Amino acid sequence: MDEIETFLAVMELGTITAAAARLNLSKSVISKRISDLELTLATALFRRNAGRITPTEAAQMLDGRLRPALAELTAATEGAAWGGAGDDILRGTLSIAAPMSFGTLYLSPIIARFAAQNPELHLRLDYDDRARDLLHDGFDVAIRIGQLRDTALMQRKLCEDETIPCASPAYLDRNGRPTSLAELRDHQVIGYNHMSNAQLWTLHGNVPPPLHSRLTLNNGEAIRDMAIEGLGIAILPGFLVAAAIFHGVLERILPGMETRRLPIAAVWPPVTPMPPKLRHFVDHLLVELDGGQPWKFH
Repeated sequence: MDEIETFLAVMELGTITAAAARLNLSKSVISKRISDLELTLATALFRRNAGRITPTEAAQMLDGRLRPALAELTAATEGAAWGGAGDDILRGTLSIAAPMSFGTLYLSPIIARFAAQNPELHLRLDYDDRARDLLHDGFDVAIRIGQLRDTALMQRKLCEDETIPCASPAYLDRNGRPTSLAELRDHQVIGYNHMSNAQLWTLHGNVPPPLHSRLTLNNGEAIRDMAIEGLGIAILPGFLVAAAIFHGVLERILPGMETRRLPIAAVWPPVTPMPPKLRHFVDHLLVELDGGQPWKFH
């Protein structure tokens, strides 16, 4: 089991050095475990070249089969060891993936309170705007915003947000306030690296004209800040711009147009029974987000 855990860590992180840091072991121990596993399997799992390692086809196939099996094994043993006899103490490790901006702005204090309530549970938290492959990357649960693409995952809706088109009052004073999507052709819109302008601005079947973006970024907070500085019009989730609109540094445009709803959900790989650490964490999120969005200003 140690060799399998080590192999999966190297596959996920890409280097022996990173796996050693994750597992709190020396690089020599990591290398020996990988070599021992290769010897047991009588096959090479990595190609070594100038200090770099590359997974072989055998390693990729093994990773794809071992990762879900190990997740199921961990859930079964934790459920048996800590789910009965009146023992409500959560132990083990809970690995959580979440979007960067939503995580740093709102999730961190929520997760901190969960950590304080469960002092024997280890938490691994990864903020990244990419939708991570939960099984391959070793995550127990993720927070996703927007419609889910992976229907194989279990999910629990936590709350809902909306996209808000906005710009700074100074920008709108200089360039005019658009009253329809068609009028956006005369404006600069701030683009998002992970989605085209056409996808961002198609609202309930209303397709925008070709849009101009001098600025395209990969982070919502950066897009918001560019909009505040008067560099263009942005369309962003409410959790990113509600405070700026409340304080008057951004102004909502197209107020009569319905925008996209954004469900915010916890998702996890299907596992039966649901591990207590996961069930308690999802319940905690539901309690914390009960009543809607904590970023709303009334």
